[in-house]
Amino acid sequence: MGSAARNLETDMQDDLTGLAGMAAARETLATWQHDAAGRGETAPVHAMLLSLGRFDAVNLAYGETVGDSALVTVAQRILHFAEDEFEEGEWLVARLGGGKFLLAAHEACSRERWQWLAEALADAVAHPISGLSSTGTLRLWPRVALMRPAPGEGPAMIFDRLAETIEEARSKQGSRVLWADGGLTVPGRRSAIVDADLLAALDRDEIEVLYQPQVSLADDSIIGAEALARWQHPELGRIGAGQLFAIAERTDHVAQLSRNIAKQALTAAASWPATLRLSINVTPADLASTSFADDLTSLVEECGCDPERLTLEITEHVLLNNLEQTAKTLLALKAHGVRIAIDDFGAGFCNFRYLKILPLDAIKLDRAMIDGIASDERDLAVLRGIIAMAKALKLGVIAEGVETEDQRAIIEREGCDFYQGFLRATPVSNDEFLTLAAD
Repeated sequence: MGSAARNLETDMQDDLTGLAGMAAARETLATWQHDAAGRGETAPVHAMLLSLGRFDAVNLAYGETVGDSALVTVAQRILHFAEDEFEEGEWLVARLGGGKFLLAAHEACSRERWQWLAEALADAVAHPISGLSSTGTLRLWPRVALMRPAPGEGPAMIFDRLAETIEEARSKQGSRVLWADGGLTVPGRRSAIVDADLLAALDRDEIEVLYQPQVSLADDSIIGAEALARWQHPELGRIGAGQLFAIAERTDHVAQLSRNIAKQALTAAASWPATLRLSINVTPADLASTSFADDLTSLVEECGCDPERLTLEITEHVLLNNLEQTAKTLLALKAHGVRIAIDDFGAGFCNFRYLKILPLDAIKLDRAMIDGIASDERDLAVLRGIIAMAKALKLGVIAEGVETEDQRAIIEREGCDFYQGFLRATPVSNDEFLTLAAD
């Protein structure tokens, strides 16, 4: 199961980001290797160190408050990336101090896939950060060092080799991703190949839709599911929804990908029992289109799905672009019975103005709001404040990323309405979802 800072002692946790700290990272890597050695095997571990270039200049130019907020945003981006790409495996995200972050995966992984993941993560982290200061957007420039530890290379050697490789990458003009064995990647080459592959995958209907069950805290029944896209690339393996849409954005295929996923999900949901709801995610490209409301309602009708069983989940960064146009589009959809929820609430910059302007039905708490509630009084206090605000605004509350029974018990006690997470089920196929819902 994934690991950010869950179930770790406070002194092993990074206070700023909530990620695992250096000590926790060492312990996790050592455990993976020790357990494998006990079976007479070598642990299939891959590690990457991401370093933000010239981060001290950010603190000097904008102040430490903005710098800290930027680090929190980067931490959340890395967490979301790991959750998307390693959802069924073991992984670790840690902050090693300053602008340095570790991502490690305990799984067999080809060199080509690990390199592509590093390039994709660097792209995600380099995306402009909005809303941190009055100066507009902030852009960070990461470098990444990669390695697969050889037998006998423990955590200390892993960290040393990655740190040395980062310094080497800094000295090589234009190099962003570098292997610890000296293998310099060709910038953009792997990404360009994957970009070309996506169009063919769309034409061949190779994009798969899985369903993450959503559960009522009142009676523990499954009330619906969130549709999540996956792509099984022939060389790189599984590519999650976040990177799938990043590829589509580079190749100008977002609208085609979004419609492909929505059509699959709506067609499936049309044959579900009437008590089950479907949630689908909305992209910035979707809401930027003035015809989106008409196009979606036509697609819902074409697929035979009742619009009153549909929820659209919209992330905060989508809303920052054009709040007034977004409000008009969502009002048009609400008129057809579609429900609207804010996704990943609390993951980054929160503009509370949209809670007043938009026709919302619910907020969906990001897993960052849930991770520490069983062990940190501050995290619990924040959760209570957010739920109280939502209830005052007559909004439903769904928590995502629930992994332990303690977390489930707390969110039930504090007034959450629904949850989703590995405690109940991982994303599953349509048939598996219907079986779970029936049981």
